Amino acid sequence: MPKKSLIVLLSSFLFLSACSSTESNSEAKAEKKEEDKYVKLVKEKNKELELEPLELTSYSEEVGAALKNPKYKEFAANGKVAVQGEVEKYSDLKSDYAWIKVRSTEDGPAGNDLEYYAPIEEGKFKLDIRLFNGEGEYKITVQLPSTDSENYYYDLASFNVHNVSPDAERDVTYTPFGQEADLALDIESSFVKGNEVFSLQGEAGSLTDSETIMLQLKKDSEMWKHVIKLKNGKFAYDVPLFYGKGLHELEVLVPDKERGNYYQTATTILIDNESDRKMSPIEYSKTYEERGVALEYPQFGGEKSDGVFSVRGKIDPQAEFGPETDHIYITTKKGEDEALDVIPVKDFTFDDSFYLRFGPGTYEITLSVPEIKEENSDYFRFYGFAKFEVESTGEDKRDLLPSRGIQSDASQITELAKELTEDKSGDRVKAKAIYDYVAKNVSYDVNKLETDDFSWDDSALKTLDSKTGVCQDYSYLAIALLRASDMEARFIEGTAFGGFWPQKHAWVEVKVDGNWLTMDPTWGAGYIKDDKFVAAFNEKYFDPNQAELKKTHSRTGVSY
Repeated sequence: MPKKSLIVLLSSFLFLSACSSTESNSEAKAEKKEEDKYVKLVKEKNKELELEPLELTSYSEEVGAALKNPKYKEFAANGKVAVQGEVEKYSDLKSDYAWIKVRSTEDGPAGNDLEYYAPIEEGKFKLDIRLFNGEGEYKITVQLPSTDSENYYYDLASFNVHNVSPDAERDVTYTPFGQEADLALDIESSFVKGNEVFSLQGEAGSLTDSETIMLQLKKDSEMWKHVIKLKNGKFAYDVPLFYGKGLHELEVLVPDKERGNYYQTATTILIDNESDRKMSPIEYSKTYEERGVALEYPQFGGEKSDGVFSVRGKIDPQAEFGPETDHIYITTKKGEDEALDVIPVKDFTFDDSFYLRFGPGTYEITLSVPEIKEENSDYFRFYGFAKFEVESTGEDKRDLLPSRGIQSDASQITELAKELTEDKSGDRVKAKAIYDYVAKNVSYDVNKLETDDFSWDDSALKTLDSKTGVCQDYSYLAIALLRASDMEARFIEGTAFGGFWPQKHAWVEVKVDGNWLTMDPTWGAGYIKDDKFVAAFNEKYFDPNQAELKKTHSRTGVSY
């Protein structure tokens, strides 16, 4: 019984195999028939043309050049043409490449021209050329380098080709600069389809990772440029197709070894974008490359947001100040309103979010790296490396959301705020409890003031932990506790007159019963005598008389 089952199964297997073989043979025959059809068309067309021998220009005699292929000045072809030649005096030429120009007499989806550079090796060159627009007529010109001038070529021969094949495929071609960089893209055709983004990948074996590749995207009168980095000789980048539906021309450029900070075209790709969406390019400054930034997200402007936006990227450890760059600044601007946020860089990577705090509308976002300096100071310079726009639908919660230095959503802050206010009724009483806590529990850091020992990560949490600080730190902590208590509060910048000279100062405004109430927990904590802080809590600077306050405090604005 088992043997009988085995025979049945084996028979079924053989039967299925026989079917597969028959189908395969049928396909092969169909392909052969189609191929024979175009071979026949080539023969018929060549009979019509009455083939005439190809004539070379006088330059062929000057350099001892000859073309083995093609042999005629007008002929038919089935999708491809082989160009093969020799140059006797090749050592006299100013370049090692023959320049072959292909032009279609009719415009097609892949454009109407394509250029090839065939290496001349030991006086010989050979290249197969695909006729990129399919069926139709093409004019091909072969040029050889000058013996006198760099970057100058002379015609060797021109011929016309009638392509009978409907297949359209555009070769990926590389200029001498691309070939010398050993550039190779991971695509089989230089005419491709895209949908909002084109994923570019490749390698440049002769370039080092300290060098960069430039991308230049064009459509009509629009143009965008960007520099990307290599890693182990390879590169990858998702190129946004900014300009909507239609043909985008992407040039890949490599460094010119003879001229610093200059790039030369290595290859060109035509990308047919199927999406109608138009996007805004990101503006990159020189700082982007100089400080070794690689922005991974966003890759274009005009993104939509519900009020929170993220950025992601890397810092090159080998770049100038790469190891010292431990944070980046984010400036968000909507009309006249502006906010500054800081996000950390850890292990040379940044990946964090920030608020678009001024309500719905268009924001201009600037990303910056900090100035790296050795001396202390009470100010921070930073240099923009990228600028783009974001469309937000979020609410205007500028005085309630967490912000730079004010971590009102941190658990330590929310727990303390609850503890301070849970048995209090009314916003005024709650605000007074927070004023009392900050003024009584934070001592003034005279040394920080005198040595300008400010840091980019000064904050409410840092102040809560150290229980010391200067006016900004008192204000950070008070505002964080107020916002954690669901009270609108803001950081006030100004000048204080407490000695011989006015000094920069910061205090707090909190909204109580619909009106802004002023509090200055720094001046409510005590005073400085003989360069030492004297703790002397007072209530004078909680909702002070405004006329009296103006004698010592001059308000310049709100900082977000």
